[in-house]
Amino acid sequence: MDQYELSSTTSAWDFFVRLSFGIAVTATAVGVYMIPGELVVKGYFLISSLFLVFSTITLSKTTRDKHEADRLYNRINEARTHKILREMDSE
Repeated sequence: MDQYELSSTTSAWDFFVRLSFGIAVTATAVGVYMIPGELVVKGYFLISSLFLVFSTITLSKTTRDKHEADRLYNRINEARTHKILREMDSE
């Protein structure tokens, strides 16, 4: 049943993901700051960007949670199937 173990990421991958996120947020903030225009337009872009970041994080967490729940459900069903098959074999 080792096939159901959660795979963990490497520290290099964690570093890469965090660095990429930091660069993306910084680039967006600098881009909003450098846009010529009124403060209200810059504020709109900043709030929209923050909303996009937070909704992306929420979507990825929800997707991961659903995937993990589905894996658990499948594991339970597989265990039930094995139990039924063992009971039928013992008869």
